[in-house]
Amino acid sequence: MRQLLLLRHAKSSWDDPLLSDHARPLNARGRRAAALMAQALRDLELTPEVVLVSSARRTLQTLEALSPLPDSPIVEPMDDLYLAPWQRLLEALHTVPETARSVLLVAHNPGLHDLSLQLLGSPARPTPQEAALLEDYPTGALVEFSLATPWRELQPGRSRLIRFLRPRDLPDHPG
Repeated sequence: MRQLLLLRHAKSSWDDPLLSDHARPLNARGRRAAALMAQALRDLELTPEVVLVSSARRTLQTLEALSPLPDSPIVEPMDDLYLAPWQRLLEALHTVPETARSVLLVAHNPGLHDLSLQLLGSPARPTPQEAALLEDYPTGALVEFSLATPWRELQPGRSRLIRFLRPRDLPDHPG
C-alpha cells in the first residue's frame, strides 16, 4: 500500500498589496497552524519519502514549518503546481518513483480540494470525515489517502480516505 498526504498551505498574509500572489507569506495564524500540523505529522508518524511542493512562498513556508521531516525526504519544488488544477496535480503524482511508499503534496485550492474529491469518489454513505472533506478544505488541512495502485496508475475513485485533519481539529488550536 502507498500513502498519499495532501496538505493545503497554511493561512497567508494579504498585508502587502504590492506583493504578487505567488510571493505572499504565511501570516501569524498560518505559522501557528503549520506548527500544529507539524506536531500532528510527528505524532501520527507520517513520514513522506517524496515531497512535491508548489514554488509559492506560502507553500514553501508551510513545508519549512514541518521541518525537519524524518528520513530526509526528496523535496521537489515545482513551479507548475502553483494554483494547479486537480488534473495537473494528478499528473505530478504520476511521475513519482514507484519505489516511494509515501508522498506529501503541498499545494493550493481549489486544485487540492478537487483532487481530494476525485480520489474520494462518490461515497454512498459518507463517514463524518468524508462529509467534512466533501464540504470544505481549509488552509492548513491535511488529507491522508491509502492507495493500492502504482503512482503512474493513480486514478479518481481508486483510493481510501484514512484521515482528514484540519488545524481546528487539533487540541492546541486557539480556536
